[in-house]
This record gives sequence, C-alpha cells and structure tokens, in this order.
Amino acid sequence: MEDDAVAIATLSALAQPTRLAVFRLLVRNAPDGLPAGEVAAALTVPANTMSVHLGVLSRAGLIRSTRHSRSIVYTADLERLGRLVAFLLTDCCQGRAEICQPLMAELVACEA
Repeated sequence: MEDDAVAIATLSALAQPTRLAVFRLLVRNAPDGLPAGEVAAALTVPANTMSVHLGVLSRAGLIRSTRHSRSIVYTADLERLGRLVAFLLTDCCQGRAEICQPLMAELVACEA
C-alpha cells in the first residue's frame, strides 16, 4: 500500500454492501473468478447496477477483469488485499508486535 490515500480509496470501495458482497464472492471463487453475469445472478443485482459496482471495485484495484470470448470474467486481486491488510497492521501497530499478535493469530488460523 503506497499511502493513506490509497488505503482510503480501497476501503471506501468496500464500504457499500453490494460491493463488499461482490468482493467476498470473488475471493471465494479465486483464482478462477466469475463472469459478470454470474456475479449479478448470484447476488440478484441487475446487470447495469452490477456494472457500476464492478467498475468501482476495479478502479480501486480490488478486482481485475479478463475478456473470454463474449463474457468478462472478474477475479479478486488478492495481492492488493494482502497489501491493504499489511498496511493496516503495520501502520496501526507501529511496530508493537503485542498489539498485532491477536490479529496475526486470527490470520494464521485461516490457514488451518
């Protein structure tokens, strides 16, 4: 994460229920992703509304799109997510491992 402005832009893209649901869905379907129509259908959101949400997430760098024939497949950018989490932990804990330790333990538990 480059700076506070990037973190704010990234977090603000997720600060809307439908966009957060889209991102969660794409993370669960990583690394293959989903076509835009499947994302819209899974979340019962009209295609034109979904297009706006996908655009916001894309501009924030949280998702990527790839054209496959006539459809566009969206994937979560897990590297960007990792940089955001690392930025928050590093910035907020300010090098004090005892503050971050409980958070890190939760992240490690995700691996199991």
